[in-house]
Amino acid sequence: MEFSTTGASLNELWREVDRLDLRRAFAWSVIDRWHTHPVFIAAMAAKVREGLALFDAKDRDDVPLLFSAHSLPLNVIERGDAYPQEVGASVQKVMEALGFCNEFLLAYQSDIPPLKWLGPSTEGVIHALGKKKRKHVLAVPIAFTSDHIETLHELDIEYAELAHQAGIANFKRAPALNDDPLFIHALAQIVHDHISAGELYSSQYKLRCPGCENALCRTILNPAEFTPSESVTSYAQRE
Repeated sequence: MEFSTTGASLNELWREVDRLDLRRAFAWSVIDRWHTHPVFIAAMAAKVREGLALFDAKDRDDVPLLFSAHSLPLNVIERGDAYPQEVGASVQKVMEALGFCNEFLLAYQSDIPPLKWLGPSTEGVIHALGKKKRKHVLAVPIAFTSDHIETLHELDIEYAELAHQAGIANFKRAPALNDDPLFIHALAQIVHDHISAGELYSSQYKLRCPGCENALCRTILNPAEFTPSESVTSYAQRE
């Protein structure tokens, strides 16, 4: 669970619950990570296949897959944030689902100077692939679940132009998950699995980053009271 998004959002939720005096109004459990859930991985692999289908059949084996995730400042990573490991695990599982059909790389986009950010940068990797005379590249937005400025503008426009300037003739992007039925099914299955297991959070949730200085982090207000033997149906009926 990355602090800069999921962790920070949960901390803000707990602050607002207290501020609005809603501590007893809700019972909470937390789905704090699902980066290797099998149905999510299947949905991502299907999007990669859709992206590869955009290339001529004769070229597909020569298309490196450039997985691109949003970068993070290195000072966040150095505190022990799990983001790089979890993004890397997603990429590994997607490639396993694809049978390692193509070469692949993982890079990071959207870094903002002057801070130092997690790399390699997607921009830098595109330059490097151009220098290696690679003519076909498929960008795969990973850890992005929907289209937004980083896909529609940064990847589709800015990096496509950069790739063209670098000599990459065919730079394409795999579709984002958006409202794809298999992705929606993945989200439903993740919730189902979470409630069926009677888990308040994952086994990793309580482990704070080694350099964490936020006393609120990894807490959970008014935890739900259900047991591992409790079914999804009985939980829903009780609520």
